[in-house]
Amino acid sequence: MAVINRTPDSFYDQGATFALEASVAAARRAIDDGADWVDIGGAKFAPGPLIAIEEEIDRVVPVIAALRGSGVVISVDTFHPEVARASIAAGAHVINDTTGVHDPRMAEVVADSDAILVITHSLAVPRTPYPSPHYDDVVGEVVSFLQERIGRAVEHGVPPERLIVDPGHDLNKNTLHSLELTRRLGEISALGWPLLVAVSNKDFVGESLDRPRGQRVEGSLAAAVVCILNGARIVRMHNVRAAVDAVRMTEAILGFRQPAYLTHNI
Repeated sequence: MAVINRTPDSFYDQGATFALEASVAAARRAIDDGADWVDIGGAKFAPGPLIAIEEEIDRVVPVIAALRGSGVVISVDTFHPEVARASIAAGAHVINDTTGVHDPRMAEVVADSDAILVITHSLAVPRTPYPSPHYDDVVGEVVSFLQERIGRAVEHGVPPERLIVDPGHDLNKNTLHSLELTRRLGEISALGWPLLVAVSNKDFVGESLDRPRGQRVEGSLAAAVVCILNGARIVRMHNVRAAVDAVRMTEAILGFRQPAYLTHNI
């Protein structure tokens, strides 16, 4: 899953793909580099001023329209039901809700479509700070949260087969929490739902390696591989070509994918 941010203050690219032409071009490069999914965001998760719903729609819908028919899964990262509805109408296949169905209307919008819903663990009210998060058992509490929010989504009409879960690395968690989530990710995979992880260039990678934001690619790839080994089946990454090679090599080792060709000692 490639990341395309139509925001002027995005965490990683710092607004480099805010312009419509830049965001569409970045998405097409990601597809050429082997991305299977493209995740489009019009408002970042981190604390900050709220983005008007109409503005968020104006940011994401033109990108969806430009990518429609490209052969990739189109995902939209939003916590607003209204944005989700407009995105699905424009051709989005997935709604990636980083607030874990904070608003039950999100489940109702997805239920009234053919779209898939990603339920992510986070605790803060959207765009608000959550200082010094504490967990007695971060993995156990994430599992409980996901189970409760899965139940909420199903109660509001989303078929279970259209749900994906994400433990929410770094979302209202510190580095030790995110490392433990990665180490014990198998306990979340054991829930039986398709598992997505978003580990790319995050602060838990930077703090673990003492690397600034622009020097976290190798650490991000290592984190993604460990997540795959522990059950993740979708990895949300910024550096697509490097991530595709890391994922495909991991798949080949695990027997999920045949080598591209065979000539050595054949």
